[in-house]
Amino acid sequence: MDIRDKYIVLTGATGGIGRAIARKLSNDGARLILVARNEQRLAALMDELRGDDHRAVFADLSQARGRQRVLEVCHMTGVSLLINAAGINEFEMFEKQSPDDIQNLLEINLLSPILLTQELLPLIAQQQDGRIINIGSTFGSIGYPGFSTYCASKFGLRGFTEALRRELADTNTRVSYVAPRATRTDLNSDSVVAMNDELGTAMDDPALVANEVMQVIRGSSRTDKYIGWPEKLFVRVNALFPGIVDNSLRKQLPTIRRFARGKI
Repeated sequence: MDIRDKYIVLTGATGGIGRAIARKLSNDGARLILVARNEQRLAALMDELRGDDHRAVFADLSQARGRQRVLEVCHMTGVSLLINAAGINEFEMFEKQSPDDIQNLLEINLLSPILLTQELLPLIAQQQDGRIINIGSTFGSIGYPGFSTYCASKFGLRGFTEALRRELADTNTRVSYVAPRATRTDLNSDSVVAMNDELGTAMDDPALVANEVMQVIRGSSRTDKYIGWPEKLFVRVNALFPGIVDNSLRKQLPTIRRFARGKI
């Protein structure tokens, strides 16, 4: 896909991965519709990007009015690509999570991108080469202790992406799912970073994830893309032989529980 001068909606634009994607897109000449909930960080991002035809939309996508703001801008500009990158995380053993935190995470990570996609799909479908890219996670394929609700949201996003891709298989609209592994962003608390360091879990720079997303945009594949090795292998093993992963993660449980309690 040639993105030069095309309007692209990017949600979660001020997050670590979102900012890195925004920089790559603007450097390649795209016109960005940047969506975020932090107005000051959104203004700062607008100032640092190349090009002068970008739009900033301060909106909470979990609210109908927030999604309507995005739609109103897109009706004026058109839209060729939607990148659903907005998301939150919470590292906590499931029994300790509050109902409000569970609902908020599912609304932002799963329900909001589904509803925004539904609203923008008629505009994207008007394009000769329309695209939808959902930013998921390795945890959308591997259930991991301490991230039960987050995993549920990303499993759901992966299933939605797969079904929509098949639903639109005979159209000009491509739907892709990109699954980063652990990434060094504000999404991860100090406890998560410390736990990953102790367990030897690699954490990628957001720029690496952005490069992978750009490869998906430039390509023609309709398949999912997983980032990182051996995480790609673990996804396959978990699908075919989940008992192996069960046993491996059971050994990590004492460490996971210790860091979930905040004992860094």
